[in-house]
Amino acid sequence: MFDALLSIDVLGGPVPILVFAASAALLAALLARRPSLALLRRLGLAGAIGLLGAVITWLVCIRWLNLFGESLGAGNYLWVAALFCGVALCVASIGRAPRWRTAVAIVAVPAFVLAAALGINLNYGLDRTVGNVLAITIPNPIKSKPLAHQSTAYDVALWKDWKAPADMPLKGKTGTAHIAGTISGFHAREAGVYLPPAALVAHPPALPLVVMMMGQPGNPDPEPIASVLNVLAAQHHGLAPVVVVADQLGAGMPDTLCLDTPRYGNVATYITRDVTDWATRHLPITHDHRFWSIAGYSNGGLCGLSFGIDHPELFSNVLDISGEEFPGAEHPAATLSEVFHGDQAAYDHAKPLNRLAPGAFPGNMIFTACRDDPGYHRVAEVELRAAQRAGVASTFIDLPTGGHGMGALMGGLNGGLPLLFATLGLQKPG
Repeated sequence: MFDALLSIDVLGGPVPILVFAASAALLAALLARRPSLALLRRLGLAGAIGLLGAVITWLVCIRWLNLFGESLGAGNYLWVAALFCGVALCVASIGRAPRWRTAVAIVAVPAFVLAAALGINLNYGLDRTVGNVLAITIPNPIKSKPLAHQSTAYDVALWKDWKAPADMPLKGKTGTAHIAGTISGFHAREAGVYLPPAALVAHPPALPLVVMMMGQPGNPDPEPIASVLNVLAAQHHGLAPVVVVADQLGAGMPDTLCLDTPRYGNVATYITRDVTDWATRHLPITHDHRFWSIAGYSNGGLCGLSFGIDHPELFSNVLDISGEEFPGAEHPAATLSEVFHGDQAAYDHAKPLNRLAPGAFPGNMIFTACRDDPGYHRVAEVELRAAQRAGVASTFIDLPTGGHGMGALMGGLNGGLPLLFATLGLQKPG
C-alpha cells in the first residue's frame, strides 16, 4: 500500500485535477457572501498582505539567500503569490459568520498549499510521482541476462553486424539497482537502470554504457532518458546504450559538490569506482571505454563534466545538459568557507574548467542549454569555449525554450543522445 501511495502520478492523471478543483471550490465557498464595503476591505487587505508576503519571501529566498541559485520563473512566482493571498483570505475568514466558514478556511489552508506545490511541480515537470517529490525510490530490481561467457569486446560496426532476433522486445526495460559504496563509503539511493531491447535477448551484444546523474534536488529516475532511447532504439534495430542513472546526492539530497569531501562523503569515488565497477560486473556492456559516456542534468551536468575531465580513461564522451558551472556556484562564499576552509587555491582547483588542459580530454563533449534559462545558457557557452580552447571535439545544442526543468532535460536528451549514436557505433557514420 505504501508503494502504491508513492507511485501516484502527480504530473498527469486525476490527482492534480482533483486538487485544483477542490481548491477552487473552497475558494468559491470563502468568497460566497453578500457583497459589502466591509467585505471588499477585508478582501483587499487579505490580497495586499498576501502579495506583501510573497514579495518578502522572494526578497529573502531569492535575492538575499539565493536558495535556488536562479530565478524561479514567472509561473512559480504567481503560484507563490496565489498561495499567500489564499492563506491570507483563510485567516481573514476565520471567526466570521456563519460558523461553517471557519471550518472551510481551516481546511482550505493545506489544500491551497498542496495546490501551489503541485502547480510549481508541474511547471518544472521533473518529479512524476509522490515518491519522486519526497525523494523516495521504490525498489524495482532490474534483471539482466547472465554475463557468463559473454564477450565484452565491442563491435565498432555493431549498427551493420547486429541482427535483431525475432523475439526481441519492442521497448527497453527500466528498474532499480542497489549499488553499494564498497570503495567510497558513500550512502546512495537506489540507482535507476535502463536496458535497451538488444540487452534483453538471450545472447545480447556488448553495448555502450552511459552513466547519468540528475539535478539537485532530484531523483535517479531512468524514465526520461529511457523514453528517448526507446525511440532511438526503435530506429536502430533495438540498439541503444545501457544506462545507469546514479545517485550523486545521497539520502539527504545535499549538494555534494561532485567531490570527495569529509563534509558530504566520497561521491566522486562512488560514481567513478563503485558505480562503474558494479556496471562492469552486472550489465551487458563493453569494457572498451571508448564507448563509455557520462551525462548529467543541472547539478548532474556539473558532475558529468567534472568526472569526465578527471577520468578520460573511463569516459570518452560527456553530455552536459544545463549543467552548473562549478561546485557550490549558487553559494561560492559559503562553499569556500565551509568546505575549503578559506583555501581559494583549493577551491579554484575544484572547478572543472580549471582542470581542462589542452589535450587532456581526447573524447567528445556536448553542451545543451535553453535561451530562456539565461544563467545556465551563459554557463554552457563558457564551457563550450573552454572545451574548444582545450582542443576538445565539442558541440553546443542551443535550445530556444525549455527553462530549467523537464523541457531543458528532454531537449538536451533529444538533442544530445542522437549525436552519440554514430560515435558509439550504433548507426552508420555520417
